[in-house]
Amino acid sequence: MKIEVWSDYVCPFCYIGKRQLEKAIQDSGYLGQVEVKFKSYLLDPSTPVDAEDSVYDSLSKKYNMSEQEVKNMTANVAERAKEVGLQYNFDDMKTANTTAAHRLVKWAEEQGKGAELSERLLKAYFLEGKAIGRADELVALAKEVGLDEAQALQVIHSTDYNAEVEQDIYEAQQLGVRGVPFFVVDNKYGISGAQPQALFEQTIEKAAQEAGLRRKINMVGQEGAACVDGQCDL
Repeated sequence: MKIEVWSDYVCPFCYIGKRQLEKAIQDSGYLGQVEVKFKSYLLDPSTPVDAEDSVYDSLSKKYNMSEQEVKNMTANVAERAKEVGLQYNFDDMKTANTTAAHRLVKWAEEQGKGAELSERLLKAYFLEGKAIGRADELVALAKEVGLDEAQALQVIHSTDYNAEVEQDIYEAQQLGVRGVPFFVVDNKYGISGAQPQALFEQTIEKAAQEAGLRRKINMVGQEGAACVDGQCDL
């Protein structure tokens, strides 16, 4: 089974949705039988590469809200994140242009490190307040997951993988995606937003049955005494 996920690294609900999907795959019994493919989506490609505005300032301008109203709003999101084990740190978050990050992940996928870098970028932004729009920060994060620093820097300062990122965005437009996260399960079912885990599980189960997959048994407890090939533990 294949699940495609359109997301952006500065989207708070994308990280929450990622955790919900991961837990749903595990709890539904199809771990190891599901391929998760992350797709690029740019919430605000006009954000300057050298942006230094705090998330509070940025949201205040965008929604014409007071700083306190923004803090109340983000506090609610932080509480939602805690439900899936994530400790968001909005106080240190800054706006970021994620184009280079998406291109870097496309390169990382070819090195077998796409999933690791995606997770590291989300953690860096939402939990650690790192400026993931900056080249030096991206290179450092790439190094942490075992990627070559020089090659990472070359990708960042080039136009490599622009076409792949644009293709993902085009596919989202064709699907009518207007916000992220957006999940497509086995090219049949779409889920918009960080929905309750039960919905993810129900959709995975439905798609798995249609694909002829069988859920794995979750073993509980330690291995006990048993009889094997005519011999018993006594």
